[in-house]
Amino acid sequence: MSRKVSGTPKASGAFRTIGEVSEATGLPQHVLRYWETRFPQLRPVTRAGNRRYYRPADVALVWRIDALLNAQGYTVRGVQQVLAQSAPPDTGPEDGAPDIFAALRAIRDDLGRALTQDDDTA
Repeated sequence: MSRKVSGTPKASGAFRTIGEVSEATGLPQHVLRYWETRFPQLRPVTRAGNRRYYRPADVALVWRIDALLNAQGYTVRGVQQVLAQSAPPDTGPEDGAPDIFAALRAIRDDLGRALTQDDDTA
């Protein structure tokens, strides 16, 4: 299901302001700010002047919270429990970093082999 994120022509991975998220979801800005206090998983990036910028994952979470609260009839506490159960365990930035580097090295090696094969056939 594709959802409109805003009326402005932005890339799908672009950050959204609270106004853009409010417009896209039909939720008032004060509700989004309230949800930030109730759901620790919802943490948009804040910049100078406390301006909020929602990442695509934050926008998806807003849609999910909205569906749970307003469509499925969960309470705030119920949504908190659902999100806590479905959230991956909190890992530090070092956890999994070697796996990422190993995967990147493998991709680099594959690309190198492909370029070498391409040069050999040319």
